[in-house]
Amino acid sequence: MIPRLRPDGSIPLPAVGFFQRLVEAGFDGDIETGAASRTVFSTDNSIYQIEPTGILFPKGIEDLQITAAVLSEPAFRGITVAPRGGGTGTNGQSLTSGIVVDCSRHMNSILEIDPIRRIARVQAGVVKDQLNQALKPYGLFFAPELSTSNRATIGGMVSTDACGQGSCLYGKTSNHVLGLRIVLADGTDWWSRPLDEAALEEIVGRRDRVGEIHRIVDRIAREKRDRIAEIFPKLNRYMTGYDLAHIRRSDERFDLNAILCGSEGTLAMIAEAELNLLPIPAHAALINIRYGDFNTALEDARTLVALKVASVETVDEKVLGLARGDIVWTGIARFFPDDAGRTTNGINIAEVLADDEAELERKLAEVTAALDTGANVRHLGYTIARGHTDVEAIWSMRKRAVGLLGNVDGPVRPVAFVEDTAVPPENLAAYIREFRALLDGAGLSYGMFGHVDAGVLHVRPALDLTRNDHVRLVREVSDAVVALTRRYGGVLWGEHGKGVRSEYVPEFFGDLYPSLQEIKRTFDPENRLNPGKIATPSGQALLKIDEVPLRGDIDRIIGNEIRAAFDNAAYCNGNGACFDFDETSPMCPSYKATRDRRFSPKGRAALMREWLRLLAEKGIDPRQEAKRLRQSVPLARFARRVFNSLNPQNRDDFSHEVRASMDTCLACKACAGQCPVKVSVPAFRSKFLELYYGRYLRPLKDPLVAAIETTLPLVHRIRPAYNLVVGTRAGRMMMRVAGLTSLPRLPRISLAKEAARLGVPLATPRRIETLSPHEREKSVIFVADAFTAYFDPEVAVAAIGLARKMGLSPFLAASHVNGKALHVHGYLGRFEAAAGRTAHYLQRLDDAGVALVGLDPSMTLAFRSEYKGILKATILLPQEWLVANLGRLAASPSAIKGRSFRLMSHCTERTNAPASIAQWKRVFGSLGIDLQAAETGCCGMAGTFGHEARNRPISERLYAMSWKREIDAAGDTDSLMATGYSCRSQVKEIDNKRLPHPFQVIDKIISENPDIPQADVA
Repeated sequence: MIPRLRPDGSIPLPAVGFFQRLVEAGFDGDIETGAASRTVFSTDNSIYQIEPTGILFPKGIEDLQITAAVLSEPAFRGITVAPRGGGTGTNGQSLTSGIVVDCSRHMNSILEIDPIRRIARVQAGVVKDQLNQALKPYGLFFAPELSTSNRATIGGMVSTDACGQGSCLYGKTSNHVLGLRIVLADGTDWWSRPLDEAALEEIVGRRDRVGEIHRIVDRIAREKRDRIAEIFPKLNRYMTGYDLAHIRRSDERFDLNAILCGSEGTLAMIAEAELNLLPIPAHAALINIRYGDFNTALEDARTLVALKVASVETVDEKVLGLARGDIVWTGIARFFPDDAGRTTNGINIAEVLADDEAELERKLAEVTAALDTGANVRHLGYTIARGHTDVEAIWSMRKRAVGLLGNVDGPVRPVAFVEDTAVPPENLAAYIREFRALLDGAGLSYGMFGHVDAGVLHVRPALDLTRNDHVRLVREVSDAVVALTRRYGGVLWGEHGKGVRSEYVPEFFGDLYPSLQEIKRTFDPENRLNPGKIATPSGQALLKIDEVPLRGDIDRIIGNEIRAAFDNAAYCNGNGACFDFDETSPMCPSYKATRDRRFSPKGRAALMREWLRLLAEKGIDPRQEAKRLRQSVPLARFARRVFNSLNPQNRDDFSHEVRASMDTCLACKACAGQCPVKVSVPAFRSKFLELYYGRYLRPLKDPLVAAIETTLPLVHRIRPAYNLVVGTRAGRMMMRVAGLTSLPRLPRISLAKEAARLGVPLATPRRIETLSPHEREKSVIFVADAFTAYFDPEVAVAAIGLARKMGLSPFLAASHVNGKALHVHGYLGRFEAAAGRTAHYLQRLDDAGVALVGLDPSMTLAFRSEYKGILKATILLPQEWLVANLGRLAASPSAIKGRSFRLMSHCTERTNAPASIAQWKRVFGSLGIDLQAAETGCCGMAGTFGHEARNRPISERLYAMSWKREIDAAGDTDSLMATGYSCRSQVKEIDNKRLPHPFQVIDKIISENPDIPQADVA
């Protein structure tokens, strides 16, 4: 049995009083000081880890002003704050031992869009892609691009002056900031906008903090003009943050935003931003060029830049290899074909933009002509992707490159600390050769990619920061890269900010650094805003890269064996792909519904990692504890669980906070499929729950849910009584007491009776083994899960009918326990026993050479994940089987005339079987149907999740986010289909409509029956 775990440390008394005072002063947002929140906010996408004292989630600018005002009170002068956006910084920019101010939860509104003036005004917590989604109907977009655009906030982008691909054309965030509404350290609310001389003269005459700031900055800009011109590099990626070189704009107006953009929260808290917008390019294409080596790709990139393409991105063989195994590859593989006998070790992606199609084709012809010219042919070949859909798919791969570098096995993994250097583009190829020689000389592996048109290189050396010799390399490599970069006329921080790397700021800024200190002192006299970064008042030190606590310090305690045993929880690199704002994306529905980062894969991984550390410090190996738990006497274990559950001393057990984060997980496996590092929350969640409930009592609903597959046959025998319970108010109230809700009724039809009536035999190993080879080839075994078999048997009946129309002999697999519910709830001992029996049965069927086809995607995919290592057989998804038998399908024209067909896929299917949508389209395409795939997130049911009373509000919130729109928009001629049983159940529960499974629709189509099932009233 695991022990009670207590997190380290407590909140300092001044901070406790500070939080109380905030409430008294009228702070309206959320205040979190629990160990779970502090753990989750102790990391970002960097190698560092600093636990904050607490986290504030303001609801508006008034909360920011209250925060600053209370901080100014004498009792709280020692407290510091650090603003935080998406939390994806690679250099510890938002990490602090003080208080985090996070605007992403509540301050995320788009306040104004003016399409005539091409201006948007947004709160700091608005996500970049969220803004562009709202701008798209106006034909406009916010131009600065970055790989984390689906979770990066505008406030964070401003704070790091973010940019990425396309910066040579569109510039950086600062190039598009028209105004910033900031809160100064003294609580002043100020709109910073460019000023002409008259306006500037008026403001410098003010006798307050605003006037002093403008006086100091203007004086420095005038007095140091020549020195600024000498020191600041003439780069697309000039030194951001306290940007003295651009205080005076090209029109000579004074722009304080040049100082604020890139200042990483060290000068003020950003509340709102007024942004410049651009028209969306009408036509786009990408030329994807393959090379035999990375250096040739780099050298050729200069030729492409000279051809005036919009942007050029270069990717090396390591990143390309990782991309081939990623979820996005299926959609773009055709653009990167294999070259016979030659390996692609580098690619260039050249972007071409145009206002009309003729111009696009002319530009493409110019570039491809240069590529095809004899003397310039250095590539293996190229492809062209046209249209926004394919272009976006390829850019998506490139965006995921940073995260993909972490998708390796073992403790030695690529890490960020020298990953965004920038040099003049003409020096890049030579610079990279020396950079690679530097890393090769240190014996390090690495992946490289970059914005070669801007001279920016992204590289992450692979280190194991639990090893002292690798920790030393952070300093050695950093110092060497700084020297190399300066020698080539570049900067260390091309786009990812300074953060902990601020110790190098004095070296790059030289004798201008005192001016930066003066600016910092003017904005923040007491060094309370994100101290230690970029600049500090005189006499106070900057952070140093080897004096800030590392994540590796925690990982060293856990140990590599334990880290490897818990499904990449400890290897989450903080990339933040799980914070995707898009409601139609399946990635982490629980985070979308709650906006609570504890309830995300990154949050859960951080909590699991801390839990493993606390166990390790007590000398506990959770693997051994699980074994002992399974071997213990149930009655004695129950008595101890009762005592522990009632004992008040256990109330502060850190395990409770971990369990609370796991409770909201839908076990949809989107993280396992979409996380670049493949952090699998359902996998380590089940291991945690097994141990947690070895110490504490389970809720009543757990054993009921876990036993559902074995009890359904019995419940079906008393169907009227069961339906009375779930269909009446009294019965539903009784079920809510047990923790269950929205349970489906059992239909009149019985699959067993229907199969017998249709003459469909059960697939016993002996019966299948007696078939001749020819008979086996023309047979199919449908593996019906318990939920489909008992609650939606018409799907299996349709599959049987379809198989016969295809000229095949259908069989039904015998009743079996899939065990997914057992696994989800942490009954791992029982799961292993049940899975062993089921795997043995299915393997014997597969060995006979007959196709095995599941009906429900989630249950079928469990055979590929939870059964990994015990089942070699592949249970096919319906579309996989149909694609292999397209020649047996033929549609009736009358059955499809005048109808549209739209598919709503299960989120597990979309993320863990990425080829599924394309396969369904092939199937329907063979029937003469142009199948449309609905862009939806999770429906909110996710197996048994939506049937648990405590989860129902989240479940219904998720359904409303994307599914309800699709259901409501369906007309009389629209045939909506849903592949997942739980999805169909959710639609029936909330909208009282029945959605058919694709099997049912196809069965009707090829039978020349015009009465095609659609979303009708249940």
